[in-house]
Amino acid sequence: MSAERGQVSEDAILGGRLLLRQPRSGHRVGHDAVLLAAASSARAGEHAVDLGAGVGAAGLALARRVEGLRVTLVEIDPALTGLAHENAARNGLAERVRADCLDVAAPRAAFAAAGLKPGLADHVLMNPPFNPSRQQASPVRGRRLAHAATQETLGRWAATAARLLRPRGVITLIWRADGLDAALAALAPGFGAIALLPVHPKPGTPAIRVLVRAVKESRAPLSLLPGLVLADAAGRPTAEAEAVLRGGAVLPLAGH
Repeated sequence: MSAERGQVSEDAILGGRLLLRQPRSGHRVGHDAVLLAAASSARAGEHAVDLGAGVGAAGLALARRVEGLRVTLVEIDPALTGLAHENAARNGLAERVRADCLDVAAPRAAFAAAGLKPGLADHVLMNPPFNPSRQQASPVRGRRLAHAATQETLGRWAATAARLLRPRGVITLIWRADGLDAALAALAPGFGAIALLPVHPKPGTPAIRVLVRAVKESRAPLSLLPGLVLADAAGRPTAEAEAVLRGGAVLPLAGH
């Protein structure tokens, strides 16, 4: 069951091409979800799984862009799963997008019972919880689930993604730039051809996020792409960022 009407807001992303109902408190949809969708190389006729989907922002943004793509949204919170289901319907995407209430760390039998068997996905997207060692966990449960994690969380999520992906399937994730070493370590057992795209808040500043694309069972070397700068020195959005966040343009990782 989704949240009560008074507890949710309806917000537009992608320049109004996607309308999302989401809780007024707790984790709110931001740039990360749109950037994650814009980094995916999914194509028509394929199947993408969005792990930790929340209200479905990344998976629905990807489905909006790629006609003929099937998307499964996986979310642990029943209320958010309900909102994700509603959002798919409200945006006319219910025929291609479904939402399942599952813990990403659940055993493979739980995934199989939901129809998510090993090797079924061409793409996995994920915006895993942040590591709390560098920030205080929020007292708000929804925000805590979205941002708090143990040191082993990323590894468990990567293992689930590897299980769901077909051979040569692609994982795309967004992570804290200062935690890149953890992301690379989590992907090392099952992925190669890793491509990195840093995201900078302003020119000349350290990256705050990194988008990562990797291929299951590949042995190709790592590549570092030019970064995306979100705003100019005066704080105005850059043309490149506006094209992605509002115009629905794809990032270089999508064609890498």
